[in-house]
Amino acid sequence: MEVDQKKLSTELQHTENMAEKASNSSASAELETQNLELEEKESARVLRKVDMRLVPMLSLLYLVAFIDRSNIGNAKIAGMTEDLRMDGLQYNTAVTLFFVPYTLLEVPSNIVLKMMRPSVWMAILMFTWGLSMTFTSLTTSYGGLLAGRFFLGVTESGFFPAATFLLTIWYRRFEVQRRMAVFYVSASLAGAFSGLLAYGIQQLDGRSGLAGWQWIFLIEGLIPVALALVIWKILPDNPETAKFLTQPERDLLVRRLADDSGSGQGVTTNSDKIGKKQIMAGLKDWKIWAATVIFWGNTVGVYGFTATVPSVITGLGYTSANAQLLTIPIYVFAAIVTLGFAWASDLTRMRSPYIIGGYSIAICGFIAQLAIPKPDYPGITYGFLFPVAAGLYCPFTCLVSWIGNSLAPSSKRAVGMALLISVGNMGGIMGSNIYLGREAPKYTTGFSASLAMCCAAIAMTFVLRWAYSRENRLRDEMVAELGEEEIRRRYGEAELLLMGDKSPFFRYTL
Repeated sequence: MEVDQKKLSTELQHTENMAEKASNSSASAELETQNLELEEKESARVLRKVDMRLVPMLSLLYLVAFIDRSNIGNAKIAGMTEDLRMDGLQYNTAVTLFFVPYTLLEVPSNIVLKMMRPSVWMAILMFTWGLSMTFTSLTTSYGGLLAGRFFLGVTESGFFPAATFLLTIWYRRFEVQRRMAVFYVSASLAGAFSGLLAYGIQQLDGRSGLAGWQWIFLIEGLIPVALALVIWKILPDNPETAKFLTQPERDLLVRRLADDSGSGQGVTTNSDKIGKKQIMAGLKDWKIWAATVIFWGNTVGVYGFTATVPSVITGLGYTSANAQLLTIPIYVFAAIVTLGFAWASDLTRMRSPYIIGGYSIAICGFIAQLAIPKPDYPGITYGFLFPVAAGLYCPFTCLVSWIGNSLAPSSKRAVGMALLISVGNMGGIMGSNIYLGREAPKYTTGFSASLAMCCAAIAMTFVLRWAYSRENRLRDEMVAELGEEEIRRRYGEAELLLMGDKSPFFRYTL
């Protein structure tokens, strides 16, 4: 009987201990949940603070940059080609020349960016491209126009890769595309705003002895010069040094970004120094080169389309002034679709399906443009310009975010993203020469080539998704076989950090 009582007492004590442990465990789990909720609320507050400072500023700068590179299309129908006695393919040559230095200098520019303050470097770029555009307004010959376009390409080459890279060092992988889309739709709105601005500036034709197209170049060149004088002071460089944030806020951002490896294990860094090893890693990654084919689907169509769409509309029987205004709804629609795709991509944590979906929309628009007899149905032709623009613009932020998500550490990302944008923008050389004036208003060559590039972009998206998926599966198997602790022991924390996207703990976005 005494033995039974002792046994019962022991069991009761064990039960009480288990209950106490369960209670402590439950309390600990509840406390951890509360701390996590508090940190998420704090993170959301700090990110809103960053959003209000960084994104509108970059969007404004990109709006100005895109207006300056594409306003040659507005200048064309404002009398530039007649005043400079241009004929044949001379206009296409002027458009193309911009992309030669633009594509060659983007990688060197991002290397410089990693070596100095981004705000200072971007201000230098803005000031010099504004001067190039301003001086172009004074040209009286075709040769002067070519010189202006060349130096515009030299000075503007580093801005876009610098701005997109800057976004990736502030936001986690599934936060960045929404911000990048807001930044990028500035390009869509640039088409709309440029048309409206050109329409107004064109009314100055003859004032002070300058033609309407010269006024377009002059006024749109002075804007970035003025902005450059203040941007170096107010544009934040990185989370570690942001003066508009408190120290705890800066620490929170740095900690969140370090944990963003895609697998819940390992860490990443944005504080690494750039060197030969990182530069070569960015240049030799075959997946970046594959992604440039997807990029061409955008640039071949967008640059040809942007420079030609006022002429396409004019060829349908509309006046020059009305053609400028009719471009506005097209770009506004493209901006709305781009934002919608970006939000959906971040929320579903997927990239490739939205790239494929976007280019599929563009394909439908191009097929319609080729099928519609022109200029017999101007309203229908104009209507199908909307899916062309939307389908070309909306995959772009998905692709840039996808590659940005897939490159680490930050030095390799700076080089890799610049390489993607550099080689990708070579599609602008093709796009600038496929919309031939002699084919107006049908532009059969331009629409057909753009259609083919969209199909090639979709095919390469499937290839890249397969490659990333396969690599993720192999790393999952490695971690399952060796275990997290063994991997850490084998490589060491410092080496895992510098391995970046080659780390067994890094996972690619699909």
